[in-house]
Amino acid sequence: MAPSVKTAISIQEELFKKVNQLASELHVSRSKLFGMAVQDFINKKESQNLLSQINNAFSDHPNPEDVDIQTSMRKKQAKQLEREPW
Repeated sequence: MAPSVKTAISIQEELFKKVNQLASELHVSRSKLFGMAVQDFINKKESQNLLSQINNAFSDHPNPEDVDIQTSMRKKQAKQLEREPW
């Protein structure tokens, strides 16, 4: 088990009441609940960052060489289809 570190935070009283209620319902300590919430937030943020990186990688436009290859392949496929007996 990883070592724990104590910290102090300030939150609104209404949120504190909700934290206490949820911790009681889940049968975990407030500290455990805060740790779970922060871990969940970090996981979501990491997923968002990864998705953003993936989207950026696929958002670029094809380079001219790729466009030429695609055009050539389309022409070859069209000729191939013309020879097919439909």
